[in-house]
Amino acid sequence: MSKINYKFNSKSLSFEKITVPLRSRVGQVLSYLATGLVFATLTIIIAYKYLDSPKEKQLQREISELTLQYELLNNRMGQVTQVLGDIQERDNNVYRTIFEAEPIPASIRQAGYGGVDRYKALQGYNNSDLIVETTKRLDMISKQLYIQSKSFDEVVNMVKNKAILLASIPAIQPIANKDLKHVPSGYGWRTDPIYKTPEFHPGLDFTANTGTEIYATGDGVVQTADAEGQGYGNHVVINHGYGYLTLYGHMSRIAVSAGKRVKRGELIGFVGSTGRSTGPHVHYEVIKNGEKVNPINFFFNDLTPAQYQQMIDLASKTSQSFD
Repeated sequence: MSKINYKFNSKSLSFEKITVPLRSRVGQVLSYLATGLVFATLTIIIAYKYLDSPKEKQLQREISELTLQYELLNNRMGQVTQVLGDIQERDNNVYRTIFEAEPIPASIRQAGYGGVDRYKALQGYNNSDLIVETTKRLDMISKQLYIQSKSFDEVVNMVKNKAILLASIPAIQPIANKDLKHVPSGYGWRTDPIYKTPEFHPGLDFTANTGTEIYATGDGVVQTADAEGQGYGNHVVINHGYGYLTLYGHMSRIAVSAGKRVKRGELIGFVGSTGRSTGPHVHYEVIKNGEKVNPINFFFNDLTPAQYQQMIDLASKTSQSFD
């Protein structure tokens, strides 16, 4: 029941009922509503700005947990990177060395991945730096694993072809021990037999009687068989693959032709003194990846340890070469 108000009329000396116009009552109601709405709005703004809702608190806990997991993931990727680095080191310096394969350059293993735009979609967040860094490291590890996988595939193929590799590497003397007189000149600086001046001798000279048989020191294909070499006279060059070439010079007669496939121990010519030579011998060279190396390091199939040491002692003495 609504409350009724009265006022005293001094003229009529009586109480009269107060009647409020409808417009005033509506205005009064709207004023109350507006005041309440303002207070409610201010309360909501303050609550949203300074107070977290249960859902927001839950989301913040999830963000903190995800940030922690990203950091832990980065630490684990650091451990994976270290292990991968050890594998790469063994691959280059152990596995590939065994099969005399070239190591994979660090410039290829550590090459960048993608560009700045690759991670553009990850920018603009509170933890963008952490997310981008994690993604970059993961991309880098993925690329390095791909390269390492390809390298291991190559090593596996080399393992399968190990017998072919071992048969191809020059591993015996070009002249049998029974026919060998001595090794008068080894690899290194020697006295030129003609000009009597110091000259680098890039091979070994095996002296033997003219007509002594000369053998291929490893499986391969005859690349050259002619007398057009610079001072080598009648000579043969065999391509063994895997970066190896061998040269046999000063032959009296050549027994093979270019393009012929030969086996280790197969006859390829006969000792002579053709070309720039002062006596019957075979000048023997081993070329690895275009560089002439000391042949004495490749006689592991022919000599006992004692014979090998004796060969090193003889070849290391300064003497005059035969060519």
